[in-house]
Amino acid sequence: MEKAENKRAITVGLFLGLGLLVFLLGVFTLGSQSKSFSKSIHISAVFDDVAGLKTGNSVWFSGVKVGSITKIKFIGPGQVNVVMAVDEASQQYVHRNAGVHIGSDGLIGNKIIVIDGGSPQAPIVEDGDVLQAEKMTSTDDMLKVLQQNNQNLLSITSDFKMLSRKILQGKGTVGTLMADSVVGNQFKTAMNNFEHTSASASRLAGQLEKFSTKMNTKGGLADKLLTDTATFATIKAATTQLKAAADNANVLTQNLKTASDKMNRTDNAIGVLLNDPKSAAKLQSTFDNLQQGSIKLNDDLEAAQHNFLLRGFFKDRAKAKADSIKKANKN
Repeated sequence: MEKAENKRAITVGLFLGLGLLVFLLGVFTLGSQSKSFSKSIHISAVFDDVAGLKTGNSVWFSGVKVGSITKIKFIGPGQVNVVMAVDEASQQYVHRNAGVHIGSDGLIGNKIIVIDGGSPQAPIVEDGDVLQAEKMTSTDDMLKVLQQNNQNLLSITSDFKMLSRKILQGKGTVGTLMADSVVGNQFKTAMNNFEHTSASASRLAGQLEKFSTKMNTKGGLADKLLTDTATFATIKAATTQLKAAADNANVLTQNLKTASDKMNRTDNAIGVLLNDPKSAAKLQSTFDNLQQGSIKLNDDLEAAQHNFLLRGFFKDRAKAKADSIKKANKN
C-alpha cells in the first residue's frame, strides 16, 4: 500500500514537473515573440482614428516585427495617443522623421502599426519621441468611394443604354449613318476620297524625297550652291551686276520719261515743234526756203563754171583732182 502511494506521488511529481517545464517554455516563447525579455524604447504617435487597434498588437518595420503596442489613450477631442515599445536592436534604423500608419496583418488580420524608416540624414529616434502619424484611408472611406463609383457606373450604363436606343432608332449622326443608306453611301464616298487624297500625299512625299536626293547629289548645282564657295561667289557677282544693270535701266527709263515730259511741253524748241502747229508751219516754211535757196545756189555755181573769167580756174581744179586720183591708184 505504501509502495503504491509512493509510485503515485512520483507520477504526480513527474506530471507537475513536466507541466511546469511546458509552462516555462511557453512563457519564454511568448515573451520572445512579444519582445518582453529584450530591452526596448518607448515611442508614440497621435492618430485621429485607430481603426480598431488594440494593446498588444504588433509594430512592424520593413516587414519585420520590432515591438508591440503598450498603451492606447485619448489625449484630446478625437485624438488617440498610441505608445509603442520598440526593440533597441532596431532603434538605429528608425529616424525621427519617420512616419507611422495603421495597417493590417494580412488581408483581414489584426491591425498593426507600420513604421517608415525616414531619411538617413535625420537623427536616430530616442526614447519618448513622438513620430508623425500618416492619415489612413479607412474601410468606411473605401466603401464610400466604392459606392460613388458604383453610382457613376450606373449613370454611365444608363447613358449608354439611352444612346444605344437612339442609335437603333436612327437618331443623331451615328444613328443616321447606320439607318440612312444615302448618308452611309455619302460617308463611304468621303472615306474613299480621303483614301485617294492620302495616297496622293504619299506619292508627293516620295517625289519630294527623290527631288531632295537629286539636290544633294555630289557635283550637282544645288550641291555646288550649298558647298562650293567659288560658285556661290560667281553667282553673287552675277547677281550684283544684274542689279546694277537693273538700276541703270531704271535711270534710263527715268531719263526717257523726263525727255518725254519735256517733249509734251511748249517751253522748249522740240516741244514747240511737236505741240505748236504754227511754229511747225514756220519751220516747214523755213526748210522750204532753204531748199529753194540751195537750188538757186547750185544754178549760180553752174553758171559761174561756164563763165569765161572763171572757166580756167575750174578746169585747173578738175585736172589737179584727176592727177591726184591717178597717183593714188598707182600707189
